[in-house]
Amino acid sequence: MDIAALTFLALGLPFVAALVAPVLTRLLGHNAAWLLALAPVAIFVHFLHFVPEIADSEIVTGGYAWIPSFNVSFSWLIDGLSLTFALLISGIGALIVLYSGGYLKGHPHQGRFFSFILMFMGSMQGLVLSDSFLMLFVFWELTSITSFLLIGFDHGREAARRAALQALVVTGGGGLLLLAGLLILWNVSGITQFSLLLSFGAELKESQFYLAALLLVLGGAFTKSAQFPFHFWLPNAMEAPTPVSAYLHSATMVKAGVYLLMRLNPVLGGTPEWQILLPLFGAATLVSGAALAVRQTDLKLMLAYTTMASLGLLVLLTGLGSPHAIEAAALYLVAHALFKGALFMVAGIIDHETGSRDLTKLGGLRSAMPLTFVIALAAALSMGGLPPFFGFLAKEEIYEALSSFDRRSVVFAALTILGNALMFAVAFAIALKPFLGSKIETPRRAHEAPILLWLGPAILALKGLSIALMSAYAHRLISSPMSSAIAGEPRTVTTSLAPHIGAPLLLSAVTLLLGVVFYLNLDRLRAAMTVILADIGWGPDRGFDQFIRGLLRLAVAVTRRLQSGKLDVYMTVVFVLIAAVLLATPVHFGELPRAPFFAADVPVHELAIMAIAVAGLFAVVLAADRLTAIVSLGIQGFAVAVIFLLYGAPDLSFTQFMIETLSVVVLALVMTRLRLSPSDRRPLRQKVPDSMIALACGLGFGLFLLKATGRPFDATLTDFYNLYSKSIAHGANVVNVIIVDFRGTDTLGEIAVVMITGLAILSLVRLRAGSLKRGADDRQDVEERA
Repeated sequence: MDIAALTFLALGLPFVAALVAPVLTRLLGHNAAWLLALAPVAIFVHFLHFVPEIADSEIVTGGYAWIPSFNVSFSWLIDGLSLTFALLISGIGALIVLYSGGYLKGHPHQGRFFSFILMFMGSMQGLVLSDSFLMLFVFWELTSITSFLLIGFDHGREAARRAALQALVVTGGGGLLLLAGLLILWNVSGITQFSLLLSFGAELKESQFYLAALLLVLGGAFTKSAQFPFHFWLPNAMEAPTPVSAYLHSATMVKAGVYLLMRLNPVLGGTPEWQILLPLFGAATLVSGAALAVRQTDLKLMLAYTTMASLGLLVLLTGLGSPHAIEAAALYLVAHALFKGALFMVAGIIDHETGSRDLTKLGGLRSAMPLTFVIALAAALSMGGLPPFFGFLAKEEIYEALSSFDRRSVVFAALTILGNALMFAVAFAIALKPFLGSKIETPRRAHEAPILLWLGPAILALKGLSIALMSAYAHRLISSPMSSAIAGEPRTVTTSLAPHIGAPLLLSAVTLLLGVVFYLNLDRLRAAMTVILADIGWGPDRGFDQFIRGLLRLAVAVTRRLQSGKLDVYMTVVFVLIAAVLLATPVHFGELPRAPFFAADVPVHELAIMAIAVAGLFAVVLAADRLTAIVSLGIQGFAVAVIFLLYGAPDLSFTQFMIETLSVVVLALVMTRLRLSPSDRRPLRQKVPDSMIALACGLGFGLFLLKATGRPFDATLTDFYNLYSKSIAHGANVVNVIIVDFRGTDTLGEIAVVMITGLAILSLVRLRAGSLKRGADDRQDVEERA
């Protein structure tokens, strides 16, 4: 099997695994995790084969035609950026599946959870590998939908339902902005694939639509990656089970926006707008996220807000766009995936084994959970930027990028130091406070977690150490190709465990010193942040609830105004609009007929038939009761059938005769069985407007038909039917062939309409019959009582 077919299978494998997950879980219980984890492992191994090729500066593309007429394909792009994401998603995904097996052991809906997490994995995998704009958007929205299912997994709780809805509204709305941005890029460049778009950067930046495209793309990226002020959905997403939180924050959805910005950096980056908006929002997200993290006592919420801060740091670095900033972003993204995934799983282990994840109610767990303590400490060392972990390399490169002494760099360096120091304090608060100090009694007796729970975080923590110790090898295979893809030109990452002497070392030392101070005064910081937030009061989270309530009120008001529940109102609006559309165009363009409607040489018998049709019209309008009006209604239909006959269409004429006869008979039968007023009881003030609307519609359709029939006849379609009716449809009667074969679907729809109408008529008749029978029974009961 060739590489293209294997890649296609790799993209579909998570969805296949999701399909069989409930069955396997029913058969094997939580041990189904071992088999289900083979799917992401196989994907990881498949993409691992691309590493040497991508490390040699190659780019792999492939795919299949999807909508050829619009140049849309189901295609993938594998370069340093997408390959790194693919490996993180599949590798960490395999560990998350195993972790889920232990964490949700015995849960009645564990099979359903496995399905959701695997679909989520497949959606994210497809997103980062997409070369086609449309393919990326489809997977982008799939991540929103599957995350909605995961966040609201415990749907019995209102908080989980609210968090799921909030995430869906924010990220789904951002997805629509992204779609509009991609459409602008498509229209400006004429290209629908990212691999080809990279060569159109100059043209896009010079386009008058550049700013609109940039703002729309940023709207999609910022909502997905929880940039301030769209950050509020991310902490609330902690209502999801811990495996979801660990996966969501380490390698998947929240990094989708960062991935998009990195992917489009060669095309949209480097402009003043890019270098202002991204660092500004990134820095605001970094500082606010880190400050909000120290206020929390829930381990998951502390980590969630630090994820928000880390995403802000990645956006800031991507926006700066300097060589060291790009390299720092690549290093920090990988480091963050490793240490954040490990710490989230550690938080889940603590909660699972002790029954609590409140930092103030935990302590002295080191003796009961020594392995978990070691894993937490290793991950915290990497998050704190200390050697010999990969987080240290990322931190050194960050400060190398910010070590210039211009005013802009100084401001962003100060904000980065503040954010990193706060995250340092949070990391060691999670790694040390639950395990050190005097033992605090917990709801459950603490003990070490089973292998399914500690295996994942142990591997991630160990990986953060091993790739730092083998940094030269890791840079050549991962960091340099990823940086090159982000920059759009070759980059070589050389940073190592040896610290950068000079300004970067000074900035790093200040961060560590400030981080220790924050750690020692964490309780005071928490109290101060609580007071500040109480003084501020309103926030985006509360604003979201107000927005939803306002939207619902608006929907109710609009519905009450436009959807009155009265059929006559709906019909009036419809026919007013039809008349306006039909009459506005000829009046506006001055195309009203100026000659008599009928030529002078119209035969007398045709004029007689038309006179009969007009007489039938008056008969319907002036009828004394509804039954007479229904019978008179057939006069126009029969007159039209005679005209068809005179113009040489006997088959069409016969069909018209049959339809008109059947319509009159059915309507007469129905009307005689329904309780209706014998005549039109509308007052004159209602009849006059209705008559004017009817006349306007008739005039509009008449003018439209006159305009259409007055144009030169185009026989192309007629020739087509005459030529192919016999050879293709094997029918000599062209009219029948058109109805049954060429317009078969249309005819099927008409038959369905007639059938539904017949069922509705039957229901009305039966209701009427039942009503009459109940009335008769009631009268009989009354007579018997009397």
